[in-house]
Amino acid sequence: TFERNNGGNAHQSVNVNNDKHVANIDTNNGWNSWNSVWDYGNGYMATRILSKKTCIVAQMNRDVMPDITVLPQVAKGKKGRPPKELHYTVSKTKLTDLTPYGKSVEAMCRGIPTYLATEMHGANFFYFSQSCFRADILFILGIQFCGEVVY
Repeated sequence: TFERNNGGNAHQSVNVNNDKHVANIDTNNGWNSWNSVWDYGNGYMATRILSKKTCIVAQMNRDVMPDITVLPQVAKGKKGRPPKELHYTVSKTKLTDLTPYGKSVEAMCRGIPTYLATEMHGANFFYFSQSCFRADILFILGIQFCGEVVY
């Protein structure tokens, strides 16, 4: 477990379970609070946006996201803006079956509207024309989810 406080009201903690190959990220920041689970075993992540009562599932980009074995070390030494960014477009269609995404994702999203997000590569006008929700993970990775369901 490792934690960061940005000096304001935001507080973030990351718990890594190496046996299950899962990382849980909890961000407490008032109205902008969110939780995320990264399931390295099946390659999916889920982010629950608490103010929207919405969950977003996406495939993990292993080329950009740090490996679970080095996640604690990478996170402890970083400060400032995340050097890496991922951008996702969120589908308007609700997922009805979370089973293919694994038990950790199922547990995170059970009982709330859940949507699939697809990673966007390169500049994209759609990205700039939509509202986005930003999730920064301990100064190591910035993730943006863009689409109608996040605003």
